[in-house]
Amino acid sequence: MAKLYVDNDKFGYQSASPTVEAFHAAIKDIVRRKLDDCGGDWDSFVFDKSYDLITAEDMASVEQMLLDAGHKFDWSAAISPREKPEIYKPAAGVSDEDMATFSFEHPEAKTADADADGRELRGIGDNVAQYPQNCSGTARYIRSPDQVLKYLNEGVPADTIAIIDDSGGTLTAPILEHFKGVICAGGSTRSHLGILTREYGVPCLMNAKISGIRQGDIVEIEVTAKAKTAEAYQTGVEMTANVWRLNKA
Repeated sequence: MAKLYVDNDKFGYQSASPTVEAFHAAIKDIVRRKLDDCGGDWDSFVFDKSYDLITAEDMASVEQMLLDAGHKFDWSAAISPREKPEIYKPAAGVSDEDMATFSFEHPEAKTADADADGRELRGIGDNVAQYPQNCSGTARYIRSPDQVLKYLNEGVPADTIAIIDDSGGTLTAPILEHFKGVICAGGSTRSHLGILTREYGVPCLMNAKISGIRQGDIVEIEVTAKAKTAEAYQTGVEMTANVWRLNKA
């Protein structure tokens, strides 16, 4: 059988992640099999026969293998904790499986008692895009790659309003389109996460200052408010949207 040789020392080979390693291994396996089947030397395969022998279907099979494994996006989901380990430390005494007692407590959060509709003001944020109706759903904190991978494997619970603190969007990018809405404690409407949610049509508040919202609370975000513009940031004009906790009764 023909062999592929890679000088790991020469090229400083180091797998970026298990997903990258699995992808490379699958491609190498295809190349080995195709080269062995067709015969000939390596140069003739690379510069001639490979164009016909390695097909789009072969590449699609590798893609499907990674999707079936459920870990296609584990590298993306792990970037944020690696870059900001101080942010992604678990709350004291609170695991990813039980966030019932955890909540962001921003000192500048605007709060108020319930209005006539039973909505308690629990904070404000910068609206990314204006929609004809406000967005309501169940608050769920997303704070670790393990949670993202769990939702990749099991599915994102219906009507999830994701509360996250990663304005880059890398942590939740693999499951972003499945959220009903997003509340992000950092960034601006021009941050990566803001751009992604706008493209996916997912209502989102950035730079949110919230308090007293716990896992499982029913919340409403005021995405009928005008989207905050670049000019508003530059001139210091306040354009905020509200975050309410709804009275379950």
